[in-house]
Amino acid sequence: WALAFLLPFAVVFGPGLAASSVVHALVAEYIPFVILLTALYTVSGGIYIRGNLHGTPGLNTAILAIGAVLASFMGTTGASMLLIRPLIRANDGRRSCVHVVVFFIFIVSNAGGSLTPLGDPPLFLGFLKGVDFFWTVSHIFTETLFLVGVLLAMFYALDRYMFQVKDDRPRRDPTPDTAGIGFEGKVNFVLLGVVVALVLMSGFWKSGVVFDVMGTPVGLPGVVRDVGLVVVALLSLKLTPKTAHLANQFEWGPMQEVAKLFAGIFLTIIPVIAMLQAGTNGPFGAIVRAVTRPDGSPDPAMYFWATGFLSSFLDNAPTYLVFFNTAGGDPAVLMTSMASTLAAISAGAVFMGANTYIGNAPNMMVKAIAESRGVRMPSFFGYMAWSCCILVPLFVVMTFIWFR
Repeated sequence: WALAFLLPFAVVFGPGLAASSVVHALVAEYIPFVILLTALYTVSGGIYIRGNLHGTPGLNTAILAIGAVLASFMGTTGASMLLIRPLIRANDGRRSCVHVVVFFIFIVSNAGGSLTPLGDPPLFLGFLKGVDFFWTVSHIFTETLFLVGVLLAMFYALDRYMFQVKDDRPRRDPTPDTAGIGFEGKVNFVLLGVVVALVLMSGFWKSGVVFDVMGTPVGLPGVVRDVGLVVVALLSLKLTPKTAHLANQFEWGPMQEVAKLFAGIFLTIIPVIAMLQAGTNGPFGAIVRAVTRPDGSPDPAMYFWATGFLSSFLDNAPTYLVFFNTAGGDPAVLMTSMASTLAAISAGAVFMGANTYIGNAPNMMVKAIAESRGVRMPSFFGYMAWSCCILVPLFVVMTFIWFR
């Protein structure tokens, strides 16, 4: 699919522009994206939560709630990779736990990361553009609390029904009981803190040193961050006890799947982003015009749905930037007089990343890990059936309450 775009593009517009577009997509977006995901995947995959938890409705709900809190501090990828394995292991004696993984994606891999720039890439890009670190938590905390709270309540009710009716004859638990709960690979908690520090450093550190890579500017803070993340991943692999990786069934398959999929997404998204950036005169002019009211003022509800819809099928980070710029692109204005618009853009990008498997990178990683553990996950459209029935009605309610 990448070649299906690149080859005709090179023929029509020239190989030089095609090459520079590819370099920009890779150097400015894809490579930092994959390096961060790889570091989080490696570090969290080296932490083994020892002990056999038993997947009761109360315990499962508690794990999802903890994951929602952690997601805004260690990223949706870090929280997902840390908790998905023990959650699956806790439910490996039950006959049906697909719903557990689906709600995990809804809550931990997406909605929970909406409160800080560390939580999800779109918010981090906004932070780099000048949005205050604590602006998001102060402006969409109520929306996040509503969405996560309702999802947790719905999950508990569904899981209780499944536990009492569908799992009335549970399978033999393949995980042996052990005394107490503990951790192996504790050094990775320190390395996780280093990952967070490197990400924050790249946002706060302003440097005039910029490298030009075929027309793409690459700042020194970003280079230091990415090199540091590679070092952290290598240290994790070296320092983590082999027993922790074996117990976690750590493997590179899920990370490889995400890296390949998003390589295609970051390249084939080039013309889509260009058409959106063309504004009202471009092929997507109808979408751009739809977010503006007749009097010229922004429509938060339409920003919420337009950002969310495109984030569901494209990468939510560049989609966030497109609508950030459509709304004016001035963080000082967006954080004050247009706060409702920026809140709608932020919420749409993060919340609706849960609508499909490709809306956010952790979705695919969790799916791949679950399937490698024997969980029969829904197909792409099967998963969308879950999100359309559960998430979309909640987004409609949120629109009338907060984004009118």
